[in-house]
Amino acid sequence: MWGAAEAAVTCGLVLLLLVAHQLWWTNRQAREGAERKVEALEREWGERGERRDRGDAPSGSSGAGADAGADVADEPPPDAVPDSGEAPGHTSTRRQKPAPTPDWDQAYAVLRIPRIGIRVPVAEGISKSGVLNKGYVGHYPRTAQPGEGGNFALAGHRNTHGEPFRRIDRLGDGDRLVVETKKAVYTYVVDKTLAQTSARDSGVIRPVPRSLVKAGRGYSAPGYYITLTTCTPEYTSKYRLIVWGKLQSMRPR
Repeated sequence: MWGAAEAAVTCGLVLLLLVAHQLWWTNRQAREGAERKVEALEREWGERGERRDRGDAPSGSSGAGADAGADVADEPPPDAVPDSGEAPGHTSTRRQKPAPTPDWDQAYAVLRIPRIGIRVPVAEGISKSGVLNKGYVGHYPRTAQPGEGGNFALAGHRNTHGEPFRRIDRLGDGDRLVVETKKAVYTYVVDKTLAQTSARDSGVIRPVPRSLVKAGRGYSAPGYYITLTTCTPEYTSKYRLIVWGKLQSMRPR
């Protein structure tokens, strides 16, 4: 009985340590790493801007990547290539060239959500080890890049590993989603949300995002969209929470 009691206490302590590691330590590590990456990107962009202002020859460009969110990484990317189209009325009328595909797992943009105080790197791809578990937000492969026609679709953890999308359920109509790259700052505005859908509802990240599970939820015409995806309810990966927005403006850096 004494030995069994010692074993039970030991198991309990080990479980507590595992919980503390997942809920506290992974968040601390990921947030610190993500913040350092944001600062590094901003320094790089600032140096490029200074060289451009001086008329210096640009240095070689670095690759880009993105982090993805919660366990939605298991969801397959859409089969279609994002549509192009005419720029929205509030954006620059100058037609944008298609952005080159960023390097896999490398951060290349920063997502800011003022409503919930988020500032997080965006990396290419939605792998857990290379992107999501670093506290980054991940860009779904084969969806549009920032400012392009189609759907700029992102994923992020809701719990653990920095949990950048933990509070996106608080977003509503009119909230801003600001995406910064080395070339421009894009401002999207939230106008639709989907509180819960299937983890396999790939329609939400198609070029014209529209749920294949929840009838009538989403859009019906091509445009310039952004999609945020994460797991729901909290601490599970059973369903997905979706936030959609439209491009409002673009400002060159």
